This record gives sequence, C-alpha cells and structure tokens, in this order.
Amino acid sequence: MSDWIWILWCVLGLAFIVTEVFTSGFVLLWFGIGALAAAFAGLIGIDSVALQFLIFATVSTGLTVASRTIFVNYFTRRKPGDELRMGVEALPGKIGTVVSSSRGALNEGAVKVFGSTWTAYPADGESPLEAGERVRIESIEGASIYVRRIDESSNWRQKSLTE
Repeated sequence: MSDWIWILWCVLGLAFIVTEVFTSGFVLLWFGIGALAAAFAGLIGIDSVALQFLIFATVSTGLTVASRTIFVNYFTRRKPGDELRMGVEALPGKIGTVVSSSRGALNEGAVKVFGSTWTAYPADGESPLEAGERVRIESIEGASIYVRRIDESSNWRQKSLTE
C-alpha cells in the first residue's frame, strides 16, 4: 500500500487545487501544492507516510506565509506607513466643482465631489464661492466641507493624481 500512497497525495492535491477555483480565499492552492510535493516524495521512494505528511505541512505552511508577504509587499500600491483611507476620510485634498454659489452670512455653497454634493464653505481667507469654480477640499467637519480655490493655471489634474 505504501507504494501507492503517492496516488492518494495526488488526488488530494488536485482536489485542493480544483476546490480553490470555487473559493475566494486563495489558500487551498498552497495546500494542493503541498500535497503534490508529498506525492512527489512518495513517487521518488520516500515511503514514510509521516515524512510525506511533514513535507506536505512544511510546503503548505511555507507557501501560505510567503504568499502573504508577497501580496502585501508587491501587490499593494501603498507606501510603507501609509494607511488606507476610504469614504469621507479620503476627501481632503480631492478636487471638486462648485455647483451652487455661496449665500448667506456663512457663505454656504454646494460642491460636487465624486458624484456626491456636499455643503461647502470657503476656507479661511477665501472669498465666497462661485458656481463652476474648481476647488480642493481642505477639511471636513461633520457633513460640511471647507474648500480652497485651485489655481486654474496650474495642472490640477496632475496634482490630484499624484496625491
């Protein structure tokens, strides 16, 4: 029986790999490769099932740990120390368009950013907002944003893409 145990490792490895196709975790592939490594060990003459299992466990664990390192280091675009900002936290520094001119004592207007319209106020030292102006979001307080005009002569598209 020990002469044919490598076939069972092959079947187990292929089952893990095929199952990986239907899951989203990207872990079973490494166990499939580990099982195929154990099958190869059995095929070349290592008859100890315990040693084959040790090869399976070592290869599977090593690939799982290595893949985590590879994915984090090479497939993320963040710089070390940068934290991922999403939703409202990602708005400061983004460019928007004034859709409603300032009115009232607080110079309240409306700015459209990424398809959402926000209540906007000019930042300190800014004059009232006029419809059609391009603005950069300075800060957020509650459901309101504070904006500053951008210099139309500068290349604001390039600046917003590099930030």
